Amino acid sequence: MPRQRKPKSDTPRNAFSSGIGLLARREHSSRELKTKLARRGHQKTEIDEAVDRLSGAHYQSDERFGVSIARTRISQGYGPRRIRAELKSHGVTEPAIRAALDAANADWTLVASTILRRRFGAKGPADIAERGRRAQFLLRRGFDPATVRAVTRAVVDDPGEEFD
Repeated sequence: MPRQRKPKSDTPRNAFSSGIGLLARREHSSRELKTKLARRGHQKTEIDEAVDRLSGAHYQSDERFGVSIARTRISQGYGPRRIRAELKSHGVTEPAIRAALDAANADWTLVASTILRRRFGAKGPADIAERGRRAQFLLRRGFDPATVRAVTRAVVDDPGEEFD
């Protein structure tokens, strides 16, 4: 017999309760939390008050959110530039971004070489063009040119702040 779903309550939830529900599933940045609460129909003043209360009670933390995203993206093979850009897009401040990347304590050369091996195998590049393709792959993943040069031994120019 299929399991019956419990009907949703007719009483509307306040922004604080909705925020708790969202944060119970995963970390959210304060900007992301405000956006989701607004989509659920809560008023701006109620949202601001709820997010302040959630932050004050340490249920919501941009720093903790930043560390969580940084660790996840590092394990997925992304570099510091890409992670920094993603955290900026979530409204995380620059000091919190630096703290998140420092807390992750990543060896970027090791991360880059691991993702390169996972993508292209253990065999080295056949020619200069292949070396360039591998370097471009790492640059697109957000690794800085110095790391890419160290891992691929390719000649790489600094593309600038592509992810900003």
